[in-house]
Amino acid sequence: MDKKNKVKYLIKELENLFPEVPVPLKHKDPYTLLIAVLLSAQCTDERVNQITPNLFKKADNPYDMINLKIEEIKEIIRPCGLSPMKSKGIYGLSKIIIEKHNGLVPKTFKDLEDLPAVGHKTASVVMSQAFGFSAFPVDTHIHRLMYRWGLSNGSNVKQTEKDAKRIFPQEKWNKLHLQIIFYARKYSPARGWDINKDIITKKIGRKSILNKLV
Repeated sequence: MDKKNKVKYLIKELENLFPEVPVPLKHKDPYTLLIAVLLSAQCTDERVNQITPNLFKKADNPYDMINLKIEEIKEIIRPCGLSPMKSKGIYGLSKIIIEKHNGLVPKTFKDLEDLPAVGHKTASVVMSQAFGFSAFPVDTHIHRLMYRWGLSNGSNVKQTEKDAKRIFPQEKWNKLHLQIIFYARKYSPARGWDINKDIITKKIGRKSILNKLV
């Protein structure tokens, strides 16, 4: 199957499997989404969703957040890992949002990526899921599947994002990246991978991978 037909098959199959794709991280506005995405670095969405209610009960906006001490933030988010860095980032970005953006999460990639502890992937999620801008955030799940499906060389997530944006229609990006994540978690995990359950990879996967599994 050539790449063009792979893409058509993928879009159709993912739409059949996941016609609705709720945003995995619980939030109520762009600010709470930004904080949740920041916390999700090297932490599962499930754990983030367990931690954020405790944090947002104390501070669900930048004004209340900077009234907390960094140590207090760190203690609340400790189960998510990397709490020293993340707590400083949360406090720092909240202060900048107040001072430079009138208390509102900025709506450009540049302004988001200028915030402490906010990288391109976090900015892409916020731009896509909070503001509806076309973006294709690449996490470890998408990076893994793009390689397994033979749609990217797997060298790094930056290249994977370029490849995804090149081969998938832009109007599909915001939903498709979530569909791939949902598929990866259910059918094509990094560990305990069963190719017989992974129907898409079994059909279109990279030959070098499939041959090893035979």
